[in-house]
Amino acid sequence: MAAAIEALVQQAPDHQLNRINVLEFAREHGFGEEQAIGAFLHATRLGLFDMSWNVLCPGCGGVLDTNASLKTFTHDTCHCALCAAGYEPSLDETVEVSFTVSPRVRRIGAHDPDTLPIWDYTRQVFWSSGIAFPDDATFKAALDRIVLDAVELAAGEKIILSLQLPEAFLIVFDPVTHAAQFLTVKGEATDERQQLTLVFNNVRAPTGTMELRPGPLRLTLDNRAGRRVLPAVWIAGDELHDLLGHRRPFLTAKRLLTNQTFHDIYRADTLDIDQRLKLTSLTFLFTDLKGSTALYDRVGDLVAYDLVKAHFSLITTIVAEETGCVVKTIGDAIMATFPSPDRALAAALRMREAMRTLADGGADDLILKIGLHEGPCLAVTLNDRLDYFGQTVNIAARVQGLAMSRAIFATETILGHPEAPQLIAGAGLSAAPQRHALRGIPGELTVYEIA
Repeated sequence: MAAAIEALVQQAPDHQLNRINVLEFAREHGFGEEQAIGAFLHATRLGLFDMSWNVLCPGCGGVLDTNASLKTFTHDTCHCALCAAGYEPSLDETVEVSFTVSPRVRRIGAHDPDTLPIWDYTRQVFWSSGIAFPDDATFKAALDRIVLDAVELAAGEKIILSLQLPEAFLIVFDPVTHAAQFLTVKGEATDERQQLTLVFNNVRAPTGTMELRPGPLRLTLDNRAGRRVLPAVWIAGDELHDLLGHRRPFLTAKRLLTNQTFHDIYRADTLDIDQRLKLTSLTFLFTDLKGSTALYDRVGDLVAYDLVKAHFSLITTIVAEETGCVVKTIGDAIMATFPSPDRALAAALRMREAMRTLADGGADDLILKIGLHEGPCLAVTLNDRLDYFGQTVNIAARVQGLAMSRAIFATETILGHPEAPQLIAGAGLSAAPQRHALRGIPGELTVYEIA
């Protein structure tokens, strides 16, 4: 892994070192995703890379804002001018985490984005690493068909373009200021020259729509933004949608927050004390060790301590291997998070079997009680560390409290995952539904006992 990263930094072209998609890097080199994430996190801590948290438009995949850390993430809503739509960003799928080589290690074009050619800027700076663009030749050929004109305007510069408008839906878009003007070109063609003036500044005005007729257009572009702008006139048809429609997995903020290496390295450096960041879905696993007091009485403090310590080691290893993270321990209990219910359920089933091995080693008094639940929550900082708050957390803890044996208790949100039945059947177990009233939770919930 280190050799692959070294070769990347030394030999890769500039564009491959900007906003590196670590999941794509893992796929290309045949590495496990969790190992690749861990390697890039350690490399970032050492100063080889800078990590960025990019707020994405879920429609076009454009980067609406970028942050050096979650501490500067303050968005309640984001607006994409290209899609003319507003979004409430969450840490689930609309915040991308990427890595860029540090300028102290190697300077690349993206470190000075205002020097990048127009299409390099558009691909490297505006659009995210989740878009799988075609090779350069195919990309250029597509641009020749769907871009009527494009221009680079220095600060204070004004230019006039003469265009022949086809009957189509057009977008004049600048990826620097994120300004967009929609043009509906329809009706009877005209030979009379039409006029349109667009001014680029640092005010993100709402996207407007203007109706024009097919025929000649005198388009005046005036740059008052105080920096270079890169407007282009796009034909917003099927080919543009196809160009932007090929997506690939990328590292989301949620997945990084549930990564054990990230949690170990950054701990309290993740959020400011007053931040409350929303996750629409996170899976929680709570465990508690029943019988530890009796074990201390039976075998003595030293032996019991070693067995309880071995139990923690087993659990934390399994959690990390299933793409989860141990958030905290409370006595003999743990709270862990996972990006999806199937990974949490897989971890719970492995823990159940691992405790059999520990019992054979003399810890037959110990019973691991496990509870699982998935739902929305808030990421917060409590007691100088990353933590989570909300009803989902409360339900997961209460569900764990139902377990009185080696059975695993899980809610409907866990069993509803497509992989859940196969995981349970593969372990030779079954899930029996029960109705329970949980302390502090209104009404009754259906909870499944997996045994």
